[in-house]
Amino acid sequence: MEYKTPGQHKVLRDFAAHWQAIAPELGVDEQLLGAGGPLGRSFSHGTRTIGNRFAIHPMEGWDGTVEGLPSADTLRRWARFGASGAKLIWGGEAFAVTADGRANPHQLFLNPAVESGAGLKDLRECLVNAHRDHGQTTSDLYIGLQLTHSGRFSRPTAAGPAPRIAYRHPQLDARAGVHSDDCILSDAELRNIQDAFVEAAHTAQSAGFDFVDVKCCHGYLLHELLGAHTRPGAYGGNFEGRTRFFRELVARIRTECGGFDVAVRVSIGDLFPFSAGTGGRGEPRGWDANLPYAYGFGIDREDPRKICLDEGFRFLDLLQSLDIKLVNLTLGSPYYNPHLQRPAAYPPCDGYLPPEDPLHQVAAHLRVARACKAAFRDLAFVGTGYTYLQEWLPHVAQHEVGGGHVDFVGLGRMVLSYPGLPRDVLNGQSLERRKICRTFSDCTTGPRNGLKSGCYPLDEHYRDDQAADRLRAIKERLS
Repeated sequence: MEYKTPGQHKVLRDFAAHWQAIAPELGVDEQLLGAGGPLGRSFSHGTRTIGNRFAIHPMEGWDGTVEGLPSADTLRRWARFGASGAKLIWGGEAFAVTADGRANPHQLFLNPAVESGAGLKDLRECLVNAHRDHGQTTSDLYIGLQLTHSGRFSRPTAAGPAPRIAYRHPQLDARAGVHSDDCILSDAELRNIQDAFVEAAHTAQSAGFDFVDVKCCHGYLLHELLGAHTRPGAYGGNFEGRTRFFRELVARIRTECGGFDVAVRVSIGDLFPFSAGTGGRGEPRGWDANLPYAYGFGIDREDPRKICLDEGFRFLDLLQSLDIKLVNLTLGSPYYNPHLQRPAAYPPCDGYLPPEDPLHQVAAHLRVARACKAAFRDLAFVGTGYTYLQEWLPHVAQHEVGGGHVDFVGLGRMVLSYPGLPRDVLNGQSLERRKICRTFSDCTTGPRNGLKSGCYPLDEHYRDDQAADRLRAIKERLS
């Protein structure tokens, strides 16, 4: 790692100088204010109160049963989410609406056992009980379930990729195992998938969840539909066509699920797919071969190395018109530009070395969130990209929330290693440095090789598991 990581700065002054050199317009708070400060403030959402400004991002654990139900590992993860002290649980889990729409063979998915009440109620109750057991009130929790179809990145069995796509993509087809038009979903098939989304929403509502997140990010099906410029027919082409599936789905959930709350996690910006170039560093090779670039959403068509928020703002305007108030902002995809989507010091096995100091990508997330909040004051935004900040995360997070630049700070990988971080910050306690995520990416390298996801370096539950030995052997073989 040629860049100094945040954790290598021993005092805030040194980190702040590094941060200011990367992003002069961004800031950091010197004094943390705990529960009495911006991160401890409650948030009014409709008739509900969300107790503080920490959110837990949805994550796939690769640890469900083959029947699509939670395992002991899944339940443990959700209990740790509950123990975190965060009050907004954004999805908690990426829940596939069909068996063939899973991103991995152990992803939870809609099936008769789940529909009859098994699984989802257990997850929610496990989280709520852990929250209560750690002395937290539960009336100000707001718990959602993320609904997804993996589309291009579907891998529902151990046999390998089984992509279902919205359109052919000159850069991504080969990566996803797409070799013909047979993988393209017809309009009729899309409507069947829409039926499954609605049924999954009804199941989540019956299980006691407060909302569903209709997932529009990271290259999965609904995100790909937003960028389906080249798709003919009702679900592609112009902005109206590319948002038609989403609009129809939201209307149906509202009608068929009795006004159930709907939220959206969206990749509001994107980049041309990266791959390993000189010295293994990530590069957008071939970006100029197909200009204007007719693929993707939130990307500059004349220079796809750049994010463009024009259509993202149109989408946020659409969300306002649909009375959707909660929006979780993210960028890019873990499959084709992970350095942007998930800034890290160390790449996963299928990744590449960072093309620049990862703090630049953290800054990109914060800048985009600031732009969205400035333009749409009535929407409540969850920000992303904070984990790489490591021990200085609370100082930057408090600055962003306190300045009105974002409403919630979303945490993903950090809570795999250190679920109690929000609670410790709000209680005014010093962070436990030995638990802080150092972005080793084992939680991604494991699943990429068929293992469950977890923090193998720092969480003894995974460090002592036999899968840890297999992961070490895999990494040695790849090194």
